[in-house]
Amino acid sequence: MKPTIVLVHGAFAESSSWNDVIEPLLGDGHRVIAAAIALRTLAADSAGVTDLVRAIEGPVVLVGHSYGGAVITNVDAGAGDIVGLVYVAGYALEPGESCGAATGLAPGGTLGETLWTVPLSDGGTDLYIAQERFHDQFASDLPPEQTALLAAAQRPVTQAALSEPSGDQPLWRSVPSWFVFGELDRNIPAAVHQIMAERAGARRTVEIPGASHVVGMSHPAETVELILEAANAAAALDA
Repeated sequence: MKPTIVLVHGAFAESSSWNDVIEPLLGDGHRVIAAAIALRTLAADSAGVTDLVRAIEGPVVLVGHSYGGAVITNVDAGAGDIVGLVYVAGYALEPGESCGAATGLAPGGTLGETLWTVPLSDGGTDLYIAQERFHDQFASDLPPEQTALLAAAQRPVTQAALSEPSGDQPLWRSVPSWFVFGELDRNIPAAVHQIMAERAGARRTVEIPGASHVVGMSHPAETVELILEAANAAAALDA
């Protein structure tokens, strides 16, 4: 049985951000689920993906973009037959580490200065990327007319979710991982991705020259190739 591919979007995006990745994965015969997460708390978002994995029969490859990487890191290892993790410009956090703290592992991140804050009635804060800053900050290698649509449709993340400590059992400690990211990622600097990939013992790490934070959208072929590598590695072990 080919692994089911579960795609988890990150902050300032939503499930349709995976559209260019989904089609070739389906064409290769995989079942694909682009999970929708609430971007409210890391624990709740991870629990939701854990519940989804529990309902899937057969092997699963989890793919996380940006904050979605933190989410798949915190999925319960006992939820199902999870055979691979693919971090697409995603956070592979250490126990107790937050997304915000990980971003500071190396210089170069400029997200903070581009954020628009929205106070919430429950005392929390929603974070958006200011629309006029969205192209340069988030997706500089996509056409401006496309990023204008993405900026208008972006999903906010809570400030609390980005500062919430990761759990004490990161899934990458027990499941093989692969990493792909852009050289010009301004949300999570490339040097930070390298640090996270090294400490996770990544099977393969791909840095794409000139690519932005939305490497899965601007370079879907390379992203799909790595996801299929993870899926095929699991199938080879079962053979």
